Amino acid sequence: MIESDGHRLAFHVVDGHGPTIVLDAGGGEDSSYWTDMVGKLHAATGATIITYDRAGLGKSDAVPGPWDVESAVGDLRAGLEKLGVTKDVVLVSHSQAGEVATYFTKEYPELVSGAVLVDASLPPLYTDEETARIAAANQPAVDAAKKDPSTPQNRQLISTAESYVSMHKAYHEVSWPDSVPATVIVSEKTPFDGMPEDAQLWRDAAASFAQQAPNRTLVTAKGSSHDIPNDRPALVLQEIQKMASAQS
Repeated sequence: MIESDGHRLAFHVVDGHGPTIVLDAGGGEDSSYWTDMVGKLHAATGATIITYDRAGLGKSDAVPGPWDVESAVGDLRAGLEKLGVTKDVVLVSHSQAGEVATYFTKEYPELVSGAVLVDASLPPLYTDEETARIAAANQPAVDAAKKDPSTPQNRQLISTAESYVSMHKAYHEVSWPDSVPATVIVSEKTPFDGMPEDAQLWRDAAASFAQQAPNRTLVTAKGSSHDIPNDRPALVLQEIQKMASAQS
């Protein structure tokens, strides 16, 4: 358990050598999301593997108020500092964790040697029009969550909704540092399965992000839903291995 800005966070570490691989789960998920991946990844790379629970999830303390990506970045930074991780971090970030990765890498480019962004939320998606569409589409789920705010997943959905529009308008303007390589794995079905226009915009955003620098690679997870780490675990493992080997 690590203290950060008055609350405690659970970090889980498998010691190894070379780059430190940090696995960060998507919205509403905690470190247990990566349980099946950790052992295989450690066996394949020998690297130190870190998973953690963002505030309000898993064994980490909840923080009241709207979800704040900068607070999440501060929590990750505090955890890595206290674990003695000062360089050669490979971030593996799924879905909403892509936002944490983007702000973290922008703030600490010297700490991050590479990233694998797994169907991650990326800045090019969030035009004003698309942000408003997503917020409206999510509203029924938010209303349902408010009727049962006892679960961590519902609490996070509510807190994220409170700041969603303003946060993503700002996120649309954030740039990933050109010095940090990234592999972008995009799902074929995307989180907008059944919403063809939004699904295409999600895929287009991944492609646009990948095209913004020569050290970025776009990989499509054929046949996969948004849940790529469970639908295509071998593909995710392969891309993490590639990135970790390149940064060793």
